[in-house]
Amino acid sequence: MFSPPQDLIEQKWRMNMKKLPLCFLVILSLSNAFAQTDLSGKAFVFPVESEDSYVVLTPQVEKPLKAFTLCLKVYTDLTRSFALFSYATPSHFNEILLLKRGPPLYVLAIGNKEVVFQIPQTTTPRHLCVSWESESGIAELWIDEKPMVRKALQQGYTLGSKSKIILAQDQDSFGGGFQKVQSLVGDIGDVFMWDSVLSPEEMYSCGTLCVVTRGD
Repeated sequence: MFSPPQDLIEQKWRMNMKKLPLCFLVILSLSNAFAQTDLSGKAFVFPVESEDSYVVLTPQVEKPLKAFTLCLKVYTDLTRSFALFSYATPSHFNEILLLKRGPPLYVLAIGNKEVVFQIPQTTTPRHLCVSWESESGIAELWIDEKPMVRKALQQGYTLGSKSKIILAQDQDSFGGGFQKVQSLVGDIGDVFMWDSVLSPEEMYSCGTLCVVTRGD
C-alpha cells in the first residue's frame, strides 16, 4: 500500500525526480492531484475522474530511444479503461502508451502499434515493469515480479526524441487531447525509466526496491 499524501500540490509546481535514471524534471499539473516530494514508496493520488489532473514529465536530455524499461506502481478499483503512461511525439501520439483496457488486459503501444497482455484481475496495488527493444522487437510485461508472455512489437523502430510525457492520462494530441473517460482514478507511484532493457533479476528486484543505477 502506498503512503498517504501530505499536501495538495499547486498548479504548475516543479520538483526534481532524482530517482529517475533518465533524469526527468516533473511538473505536477492541476489541482486534483496529490503527491509527496520523495517518490520512493510514495504516490501521486488522483481522487476524481478529471481531464485536467495528470503529471507531466519533461526529459532534461532528449534523444532517440531504441530500448527502454518503465516501472511503476498503480492502485485503482476502476473497471473501465485508463491510461498510465503516455509518451507522444508530433508524428505519433502513441509513441509509447501503457494503458489498462478493461479488467483483464494491459496494452503497450509503440509507434501507434500495440500488443495486448492478459493478466489476472485483482484490486490490490500492482507493480508493473514493461520493456521493449528495437533490435529484437520483443516487448515484455512483468506484473508483481512475474513475467507475462513476451510479444513481438515494432522490430527495427526508433522512438522519437521530441516528446511530451504524461502520467495518468492519454494524449490524443501532442501534449493534450485529454478526456475524463481515459483518466486514472487512484494512485500511481515509484515511477522509474531506463534507456535499456533490464535483466530479469533487475525486473524482479524493482518489485520491492528499485536499486538499478545504470542508464543516463
